[in-house]
Amino acid sequence: MGNIRITKLFSFETGHALYGYDGKCKNVHGHSYKLSVTVFGKPISDNTNVKFGMVIDFTDLKKIVKEEIVNVFDHATVFNKNTPHVELAKELKDRGHNVLLVDYQPTSEMMVIDFAEKIKNRLPADIQLHSLKLQETDSSYAEWYASEN
Repeated sequence: MGNIRITKLFSFETGHALYGYDGKCKNVHGHSYKLSVTVFGKPISDNTNVKFGMVIDFTDLKKIVKEEIVNVFDHATVFNKNTPHVELAKELKDRGHNVLLVDYQPTSEMMVIDFAEKIKNRLPADIQLHSLKLQETDSSYAEWYASEN
């Protein structure tokens, strides 16, 4: 039996600011992100297995992505921890806001790289991450492909 790809879609709201950027995105703002997660593997061929015919149960994939990405980033504000935004981050945290300080500039490109690592580390050994698509706006997105990394 050959490999099959399956995809699950997720959405979350996240704010960020791009420190040092020369445009409007240097200001704190937010996006309604859409994340497509595609994995591949062979469907389970053991007809006594309750997950017979599945590559991975969509519920299991959902659990991984929600725990690693959605529940962490949804309604959070993300800043690069190596910028002066850390002062703003502290102020927001002190006021009860959900703030994430990351090791990278929080662009869609860098976020999708971070997400790929987090998801790959949680997948069962026989399931491979194929690709991610992180859509920031209706017309802008970043993609990550395992074959290119």
